[in-house]
Amino acid sequence: MPLIRAIINFILYSNLWIALAALAMAAQTQFLLSGQVSPTPLLGFIFFATLLLYAAHRIVGLEKVQPFLEKGRFFVISRFQRHIIAYAAAAAVGAAFFFFQLSFHLQLAAVAPSLIALGYVLPLLSGRKRLRDLSYLKIFLIAIAWSWITVLLPALELGMGWSIPMIVMLLERAFFIFAITLPFDIRDLEVDAFNEVKTLPALLGYRRTKMLALACLLAMTALAGLNHHVDAYSTGAFTGILVSGLAAFVLAYFSDKVENDYYFSGLIDGLMVLQFGLVWGLG
Repeated sequence: MPLIRAIINFILYSNLWIALAALAMAAQTQFLLSGQVSPTPLLGFIFFATLLLYAAHRIVGLEKVQPFLEKGRFFVISRFQRHIIAYAAAAAVGAAFFFFQLSFHLQLAAVAPSLIALGYVLPLLSGRKRLRDLSYLKIFLIAIAWSWITVLLPALELGMGWSIPMIVMLLERAFFIFAITLPFDIRDLEVDAFNEVKTLPALLGYRRTKMLALACLLAMTALAGLNHHVDAYSTGAFTGILVSGLAAFVLAYFSDKVENDYYFSGLIDGLMVLQFGLVWGLG
């Protein structure tokens, strides 16, 4: 058990899992648009850039959670922060390597979501605030950045540009990311209250937040159904998205009853890997 726990902690807190989730979402877009998954410089950039940003997020975030450093994930992160910094440095090299292999127009398209991500992570605003420290804003930033990076950029890399199915997929992905981010806001209520950051769960309460997650997942399903209707998605791919949506709602429903971070950083973040696996396997 100690060895298994150590392996899980390494995968989660080295940010390999969330980087793999970003890679899975981008690969899913590639598969849905082209019918295959191929290693490309963009997939490499997305993996390493996510690894870098989330490592930086964990280290910078320690400053905001000083009273909680003896608890749960914060204790693990503070204990291994030197390791996380080393992972971030290695990821920066990897991200730079793949970024300079991208075409110029793809590099330009990656600038805006990268700036959003940096503003989310780094205390660039007055009072050493990050974009995520602005009330109600962080969950919308996450949905925008993740859908842009994992849908628009792979579509541009494939040379497909803007199209109705791609725009529908962009909105579908944004609703999915928004829905699975809401449980994290439920988990972080105490920390956000300490930092005087207002979030949707604080405004709506647990029950309404879960209903909002359900509404987002229904919107995701309806948009995926639209792409299925116009033959942009196969029946198998649509089924995979539907099943992952059901799993997402179940996990969101119990998110106020579970405190272990494995539930959130493991299972809920893992929904992105699950959706890709289902779409790829069934599609």
